Amino acid sequence: MTIKIDKKITSYSVARDEEKQTGAVGESGESAAQQSAETTGKAQQVETKAPSPAKPASKTKKTEAREEGNVVHMHEKVKRPEMLVGSTYKVKTPLSEHALYVTINDIVLNKGSEHELRRPFEIFINSKNMDHFQWIVALTRIISAVFRKGGDVTFLVDELRSVFDPRGGYFKKGGKYMPSLVAEIGDAIESHLKHIGMLKADGPDEHQQKLINEKRAEFEGKVKQAEAREEESDFPASANLCGKCHTKAVIMMDGCMTCLNCGDSKCG
Repeated sequence: MTIKIDKKITSYSVARDEEKQTGAVGESGESAAQQSAETTGKAQQVETKAPSPAKPASKTKKTEAREEGNVVHMHEKVKRPEMLVGSTYKVKTPLSEHALYVTINDIVLNKGSEHELRRPFEIFINSKNMDHFQWIVALTRIISAVFRKGGDVTFLVDELRSVFDPRGGYFKKGGKYMPSLVAEIGDAIESHLKHIGMLKADGPDEHQQKLINEKRAEFEGKVKQAEAREEESDFPASANLCGKCHTKAVIMMDGCMTCLNCGDSKCG
């Protein structure tokens, strides 16, 4: 649609949808009055709004920590407190006359809150044996730096326990094989991480433990029965088992192994 303008244009304004519906597109004075009215109406609406409910005075520690973002995580910028709690582990190996004493100190993060954590902060190894002094000091500094770095430090256990001594390992008390002295240090770190809860203790589940207990009780019962039969036996305690009558009654007699129960003899 084309509109012819015969008069000189002295002013103009932008037409809005509300002005088109009410037919107020003509003069700029009417548009300004409508804008003023709309502004006044909005101000009245703001004044008549209900006040927002006040925040509760008391909040849980977990909510406060989440809103304020003040949960402290382990990282290398955490300053060392004046006092740290820790544990010392004695490592006695057949490779040295003197024992190693592994001390691991922990820092407690977010103490007294729901986010309280105990994380390793530093490690020290001491011994009267000075043969390995240099590499032990270097190892403790590196491990302490990894501890202060934060995150998952459990990988240190696998890394240290995978070190093998070219001269061969040894068995520690309890029958556990240790491939090297470094692996023994890794085993001490593993014990400490389990103690503070960073690692879960490996072991059989409930059903496996029940089966193990049943088999152990059965085996102990058989051992007690065998000991009772030996005590009631008339044959010497040092006698061997006879291959013919299956009785523990074979002894050395006249230079020949002879069974006192059936008379079987190696000499015929």
